[in-house]
Amino acid sequence: MEGTVDGFSYGFVTPVVAYLMACLGGALGLRCTTRSLLVAHSWRPGWLALGSAAIGSGIWTMHFIAMMGFTVEGTPIRYDRVTTFASLAVAIVMVGVGIFIVGYRGAKGAALFTGGTVTGLGIASMHYLGMAGMRLGGTLRYNTLTVAASVVIAVVAAIAALWAAGQVRGFLWSLGASLVMGLAVSGMHYTGMAALSVHLHGPSTAPPGDSSAEILAPLMIGPLAFLLLSGIIVMFDPLMMMGKADLKAAAAHPRTSPYSVPRSGDRQIARVPRRVPPRPGRRSRRRPGARTPQKW
Repeated sequence: MEGTVDGFSYGFVTPVVAYLMACLGGALGLRCTTRSLLVAHSWRPGWLALGSAAIGSGIWTMHFIAMMGFTVEGTPIRYDRVTTFASLAVAIVMVGVGIFIVGYRGAKGAALFTGGTVTGLGIASMHYLGMAGMRLGGTLRYNTLTVAASVVIAVVAAIAALWAAGQVRGFLWSLGASLVMGLAVSGMHYTGMAALSVHLHGPSTAPPGDSSAEILAPLMIGPLAFLLLSGIIVMFDPLMMMGKADLKAAAAHPRTSPYSVPRSGDRQIARVPRRVPPRPGRRSRRRPGARTPQKW
């Protein structure tokens, strides 16, 4: 017997709140990724790790806020605690791999494609592992083509968001990237839910596990608190709210920033002196031992 699936039992409250949480995590994570491209190697891992945890926590929180509005007529829904925790870990780790690739290799070419693909697959893996943690009196079945479409949505939107984060521009640019990231997570989630059908086993008692009120609400306190603290760190960073031109000016005067100017191997900001060759047809009057004039 097929069960009636309803993903909007609270109307549009859960989808809207879930989308905002995905945007919040994406905004914080992508700003940290942008910041990592403008600092020396000693600071880069910290910013990338903070960004990975922010994005992972945001998409995990988005998923389970949306799941609060998910019901199946004829059977209660419970959640396995271990699998639910594992989905959070998978989200942070896989998103972190993609973020670190872009942070160290740059947001272009093969590095952008690889990092965005891993990040998108991390979003999809978190979703379907979280769904696997559900316990109900029935069997979950998925439409293969719709599942594939949900994964493609996550990957394409993740690549676009990481590309936007790598442009190293002001806050509004990263805000737009976070809206794309939120769209990736929400679009992937509801496309994946559209692929779901439930085959009920018949009238049964409540399955083992915790209800959404018992497990989801307490579990989301931690990620929400982390996102709040991450937001405070990002807001109080002295260069985080600046645009590209202001970042160049700040890098030219390192005393105004607690961070060092990027060294060899980082993004080049300061101009490098170059040697000017003599004009053809003119004899050089340089005395032996004199230095070659340079233009700065």
